[in-house]
Amino acid sequence: MTRIEQNPAPAASTGDASGTDVGRWFATATAPGAAVARGLPRLPAWGPDPRGGYGIVSAPEVVDEALAVLRRASPAAVLTGAGMSTGAGLPDYRGADAVPRSPMTIQEFTGSDLARRRYWARATVGWSHFTRARPGRAHELLAQLGRAVPLTAVITQNVDALHQAAGSDPVIDLHGRLDTVRCLGCGAKISRAVHHERLLTMNPQVARRLPELAAETAQAPDGDAEVDRTADFRYPVCALCGGMLKPDVVFFGESAERARVDAAFEAVADSGALLVLGSSLTVMSGLRFVRRARADGLPVVIVNDGPTRGDELATVRVHGRIEDVLSTWYARLAGA
Repeated sequence: MTRIEQNPAPAASTGDASGTDVGRWFATATAPGAAVARGLPRLPAWGPDPRGGYGIVSAPEVVDEALAVLRRASPAAVLTGAGMSTGAGLPDYRGADAVPRSPMTIQEFTGSDLARRRYWARATVGWSHFTRARPGRAHELLAQLGRAVPLTAVITQNVDALHQAAGSDPVIDLHGRLDTVRCLGCGAKISRAVHHERLLTMNPQVARRLPELAAETAQAPDGDAEVDRTADFRYPVCALCGGMLKPDVVFFGESAERARVDAAFEAVADSGALLVLGSSLTVMSGLRFVRRARADGLPVVIVNDGPTRGDELATVRVHGRIEDVLSTWYARLAGA
């Protein structure tokens, strides 16, 4: 593949979600070494890929070749990752500007009261920013492409529901959604908005200072804010069974719901090609669909700024910003 231009891609616009770093919510919640002492698994810090490779832009003929492959093999299944939402102001774990952090594991969340207090404190402070996030240009372009060319489904590893807001359909939320809270005991689900109000009621000291704490969180260079030092933060249990509540999303070390995984594999099986947008494919949750597609003889097109774990499996590998590539494709289709 021909690569041109080594200049870094322009920084993503933060839009209405300025300062909303959802990854901070999922950062590990205990001091270094503490989780290990309690036998709770700890992941190493994630950040930009040390191999580099960011800011590379593929030649126009490579971008056109990728579109030609997708058109010949339609319909396509689409797998999206965090790179789709950076333009909407939701930072990722592996992008060029990602802040290194150790992702929280499900074992930490369920096994540590401190982890749950820190998670819910951070999430409470950041929720108002998160709810103001709106689909970015990449979401809008993908939805427009989905109306112009056949897609079996958009399979997303993101938990922000921005694909649905942009009009993509159908969407498979492989890792769940942040706007829902689930009880680990009885399985009951409640609205995150309702849960948010309960958290504010139980923590008036946070409710009173919410705008101030939100601003501090957005400005803290290391992602830490005073809310992380709130030792008395309280969180509710399930109103039905008294069980533990967690966001209805997949934590590291946790498996995605079988029904969602099956639906995603079915979408790939019903397609003629797989398009990967904005995912480093670091975790097997997404990489397995690339491997399945290639095992079934389907072409795979990967578009991402920065290296991915599936690069060697790609039929066509496009480097560049998602918005730019999708915009080029849409213009080509509109002029066809």
